[in-house]
Amino acid sequence: MVKRSIVNILFILGFFLLSTKVRAQTRLSDLVEIQNASGNKLIGYGLVTGLDRTGDRSMSRQGAVFTVQSIANMLKNFGINVDPSQLRTRNVAAVMVTADISSFNVPGSQLDVTVSSLGDARSLSGGVLLQTPLVNSTTKKVYAYAQGALLNGGVSAEIPGASLSQNQSLTATIPGGANVVYNDTYTPNHNKPLGLVLRKPNFTNARKISEKINDTFKQKIAMVSSAGLVDINWPKSTQSVNDMNVFTSQILDLKIKTEVPARVVINERTGTIVAGGNVLIKQVMISHGNIQISTQATPFVSQPAPFSNGNTVNGSIPQVGINEQLANNFVIKQDTKVTDLAQMLNNLGLSPRDIIAIFEAIDKAGALNGKLVIM
Repeated sequence: MVKRSIVNILFILGFFLLSTKVRAQTRLSDLVEIQNASGNKLIGYGLVTGLDRTGDRSMSRQGAVFTVQSIANMLKNFGINVDPSQLRTRNVAAVMVTADISSFNVPGSQLDVTVSSLGDARSLSGGVLLQTPLVNSTTKKVYAYAQGALLNGGVSAEIPGASLSQNQSLTATIPGGANVVYNDTYTPNHNKPLGLVLRKPNFTNARKISEKINDTFKQKIAMVSSAGLVDINWPKSTQSVNDMNVFTSQILDLKIKTEVPARVVINERTGTIVAGGNVLIKQVMISHGNIQISTQATPFVSQPAPFSNGNTVNGSIPQVGINEQLANNFVIKQDTKVTDLAQMLNNLGLSPRDIIAIFEAIDKAGALNGKLVIM
């Protein structure tokens, strides 16, 4: 099992380094966003119906009172007056609905929505979201309406005294479940430069983007404003909105060789190590060994002699043992790659936990030419 885990670590390292070579040229559309076109976060409150008695409780003190009130208000909109205190339904749940809308989603386009339980429902599986307005939390203006059947990968079952659940059953999604009715769409402005916002700010990548644009259009129109922003002046040939949109498309289709940060990411919970970029290790000596301490109590029973007045005595004899393994000593040469070190540690038969401890020690010694990130 340990061998398999170490092999998985080596596979992740090798695949990641190989993929960085294959994808040396990256499109700008994968690296940047258009400034002032980030979109909005939408939120709404709604009801999910059609649940198999797994919705919000309505009778006890711990029940979701707002669910009962929402059902009564909804029925009132259809001309049906119901006393909320008389409602006894478990097939309805109050939920919060969220969605992301970009500045390029025009009215009529569709959005994916996420639905999450707000009350004490046990499961949303099999439910249907009733029409829910999605608003911008700042302006309170309705941007879209969501409705549809929920997709949920969770399973839950319960009987008196026992319950079973698998995956999350209180959240669900509706792909394309919201229709946009209003949006603050992005329109390029000839009086303001086109701003490219880097998803991961990096001065080197920003400089390469600027140089690539200037070389492509044979004029100095791009400049590095910061590690996360490249401003581009509109060429004189772009007079209409159509011309500016076409120019933006040409910019986003350009490719550059990106600068990948030298990092080693460690997840101590799963024993996973992923290395990115050109991570090298300086010359360093590593000595690794284990000390195992074991304790054991051996029980015994002492019986008195036949026909004597003695009593039976129960007890135990404590035993403590120490087993110290010989340390594994080896020297890492200058500018050794992380993959080479992982292969060396694999040959020694070390566990993933041991490998993680060695990487942390190498970083503390200042021999790791990169950033160590521990999750």
